[in-house]
Amino acid sequence: MTLFVIIAGLLTVGMVGGLLYPLLRGTRNDADEAAEVRALNVAVLREQLAELEREHAAGQLASEAYEKSRQEIERRVLEDASGESLHAEEGGRRPLLAGAFAVAVPALVVGLYVLLGSPEAITGAKQAQAPGGDAGHALGQQQIQAMVQRLAERLQDNPNDGNGWLMLAKSYGVMGRFPESAAAYGRAIALLPPDAQVLADFADTVAMAQGRSLQGEPEKIVRDALQIDPRNIKALALSGTIAFERQDYRQAIEQWRKILPLVPEGSQAAVGIQGSIRDAETRLAAVGGVAPKPAAAGAGVSVAGRVTIDPALAGKIAPGDTLFVFARAVEGPKMPVAMARMPAGQLPASFLLDDSMSMTPNFKLSQQQKVVIGARISRSGDALPRSGDLEGFSAGVVPGASGVAIVINSIVN
Repeated sequence: MTLFVIIAGLLTVGMVGGLLYPLLRGTRNDADEAAEVRALNVAVLREQLAELEREHAAGQLASEAYEKSRQEIERRVLEDASGESLHAEEGGRRPLLAGAFAVAVPALVVGLYVLLGSPEAITGAKQAQAPGGDAGHALGQQQIQAMVQRLAERLQDNPNDGNGWLMLAKSYGVMGRFPESAAAYGRAIALLPPDAQVLADFADTVAMAQGRSLQGEPEKIVRDALQIDPRNIKALALSGTIAFERQDYRQAIEQWRKILPLVPEGSQAAVGIQGSIRDAETRLAAVGGVAPKPAAAGAGVSVAGRVTIDPALAGKIAPGDTLFVFARAVEGPKMPVAMARMPAGQLPASFLLDDSMSMTPNFKLSQQQKVVIGARISRSGDALPRSGDLEGFSAGVVPGASGVAIVINSIVN
């Protein structure tokens, strides 16, 4: 019964998410979609937890099986409840972040809703309430706090669990416990592979822990994040905010302009960013400065993403193999319009292709309507495919796309 409930619940979460997206797309913005799906996920998982506890209390489930299932459900609840949070900051810069990370706000709202609210209003489930009427609210808050506490205790016994520390950091952040969140982020970062988004979240949390100031350690963390991924939106936004606070308005404008190609044109994020850029331009003009000119059309157009390899092929990578990542037109010559080269041993690897990597000045990435991104591991070091090379391709994408995922999953015949 318990296994059925868990599997059915997880399938329900997947189905709800899959159905809501096409139904709501075009009539509701991404932030609303994310909030509703995340709230439904949390509600379903909490119902699973309640069912599990009832079966254990009735003696229908062994303690070992109960504990294992409970930990898995709690992990999923905390993941949904502790999504990226967006913290307020004094001054005029949080309107920028409010626009740039509109999708992050619903995650915080849902986190607070789980702590203080009543998910049964979404699911329609009925819960017994005490005469005062607040039993459901108190139970929800106590459950989440107990989950976080149990996670913290488990990490004391298993301190090398990087993902566990990251989950704990996000959970503490939602609860407003920023010093504890920053400490947990530090543990996670020491154990996990470098990740620009995690570093950007860490910088934001450290800033909150030290009185909403991005100066000092947060600034260094943001620089580290941008070294890993120069196109990370949150890191760029924080970098611009740091420059603005120093009254370096030119630098703030330059950093914020880098975000515009990464967010949908006309979106709330784009409007917020443009408003902050105008604010910085006004302040720069007031002190006699001149704003930097926007990049020319086509300049800065790029495609970014990440390359991974199918675990079944990972053992075929040999020392000295070369990884080529390239873009070629969907229609037209198959010659690459941009290509990057790196050691295959760096996989998984992030990539960025732009016009500076073109094979010829008359055949550039920015001139294409749609491109396919390919990744090939070459044993010979030759960019031309040879038998035995490993490769994978994306679907067609438009120049300017980011987050393109490529899996190397086939062998060249």
